[in-house]
Amino acid sequence: MYPIQRFVYRILKNFKFLPKTWFFIFRYGAYTGKKLHLKNPIEINEKLIWLKLYYHPNILTQLADKYKVREYIATKIGTSYLNELYGFYETPEAIDFDSLPKQFVIKVNHSCRKNIIITDRSEIDIPKIKKTLHQWLRYDQYKKVGFEWAYKNIKPGIVIEKFLTEENFQHITDYKFHCFNGKVKIVHLIKEQNGQQHQAFYNEHFEIFPCNTTSKKHWFVKDGEVEKPALFDKMVHLAEILADRFPFVRIDFYHIEQKIIFGEITFYPGDAKFEFIPDSYNKIIGDFLTLPQLEKGQKEIVSY
Repeated sequence: MYPIQRFVYRILKNFKFLPKTWFFIFRYGAYTGKKLHLKNPIEINEKLIWLKLYYHPNILTQLADKYKVREYIATKIGTSYLNELYGFYETPEAIDFDSLPKQFVIKVNHSCRKNIIITDRSEIDIPKIKKTLHQWLRYDQYKKVGFEWAYKNIKPGIVIEKFLTEENFQHITDYKFHCFNGKVKIVHLIKEQNGQQHQAFYNEHFEIFPCNTTSKKHWFVKDGEVEKPALFDKMVHLAEILADRFPFVRIDFYHIEQKIIFGEITFYPGDAKFEFIPDSYNKIIGDFLTLPQLEKGQKEIVSY
C-alpha cells in the first residue's frame, strides 16, 4: 500500500455513509498508487470498480451465492458438472454431522475464503465448528470488504459438499476462466508444484499470457511447462456458455480424473485491487472489456 492513501483509506472505510466513489478513489490509490478514472475507466481494475458501482442485475446475486448458483449451472450446462452436495442449512444447529461422510467441506454461501475442510469426521470439534459458522453467518461480505455488489443481497447459509482431491497433490488444480463480453481471453491456472501452489496465465488456446499479479510470488514462466489439459477446450466452451451476456465474469473449474467440476463464479477477482505485472497489462487486459453504457439520467444498470 501507499502511505498517505492508506492512511486516508483506513479512515474513510469506517464511514459507510459516505459516497461509494470516495471510498473507491482512496482505496484504489492505497493499493496501486494510481488515480482512479471512473468517467473513462481504462485499466481492468478501474473497469471492475465501475461494474461494482453501476452494473447491478439481480442475477448477479444468484450467481455469487455458492448455493443458488447451482441452479444456474444445472440449467445452462447440466448437473453433471456440479460437485456433490450433502446439504444446505440456515443454521449450524440444523446440521446432522453423524449423517455426513468421513470427508467433506463446509462453507458459507455469501462470502469468500470461509471454508472448513474436514478430512476425518471422527476428529472434529463440533461446538468449535458451530461457533465459527455463527460468526461467518453474521459477516457482511459487501460492507466488510470492497462493496462487491453481487454479495450485497445474499441471504447467508451453510453449504456442505464433497471434499475433492487430486492424486499426488495436496491442493487440487484450479482453472479460472476470465470471460470478457462472453469470450474467454485469459485463463488463470493455480497448480501445485513441489508442495507449493504456483500460478500462471494463459490465453484461450493455452499459450502463455506473459503477466502475473501482485498477489502471489510463485509462477510458471515458460510456455509448455504445464501440459495442456485433455478437456481444456471443453472447459473454455462451458465457460463461455456460463459467461452469457455479462460484461465480465470469471468461471472456475476443476479438472479431476477426466471430469470437469464447477467451482464458483466471480465478478470482481481480487476484489479489484490486485494489479497485473508488468504494469502495461493492466491496460491490455482492460481493453478486453467493453463496459455497458449508462443512459442519460440512469444511475445503475439492472438488466443484462
